[in-house]
Amino acid sequence: MKTFSLKQLLFLVSLLSFFLICVAVSPGDALAASAEQINIEVDVALEEFGKEVKGGKEFLKKAEGVLVFPSVIKGGFVVGGEYGEGALRIGGKTVEYYSTAAASVGFQLGAQSKTVVLVFMSKDALAEFRKSDGWKAGVDGSVALIEWGVGEDINTIDIDDPIIGFVFSNKGLMYNLTIEGSKFTKLVR
Repeated sequence: MKTFSLKQLLFLVSLLSFFLICVAVSPGDALAASAEQINIEVDVALEEFGKEVKGGKEFLKKAEGVLVFPSVIKGGFVVGGEYGEGALRIGGKTVEYYSTAAASVGFQLGAQSKTVVLVFMSKDALAEFRKSDGWKAGVDGSVALIEWGVGEDINTIDIDDPIIGFVFSNKGLMYNLTIEGSKFTKLVR
């Protein structure tokens, strides 16, 4: 019987984890949530956004479009991945559905869920996003994650970035996360 070194064993476990994550986060239509379910979850996420971000509802009215992922699940054991489904809203109405996915390698163990809201402030940025076959944050466009003081109204901040991102956990707004490397792909319905 062949024995494996610790390094080989970790490699095999990592490979198996990567395979399982790829299967779990593949954006197949069979796994995709229903449009109705996504819309309900987006409504809840936007309501939470309005509560969490002072002046958030008014701020969203200035946007050209808002892409909301109510639940992006991240998990891993050495190799990690994340996946979520959401909707792009223009003028308060859902116009398209998207998935987001990312992979990472490094020491990691566990799972978490987060809500991601991308606010398109310029027509050009929104148009570029919509015409892409797979838009990658940090490559196809940069997303500014805004920080401000507790109690400060978002509308009092001078923001000139074309795309602004907000990330929430069950503990509230998170300031130090990045979405660099996340890929956003239109779902076919």
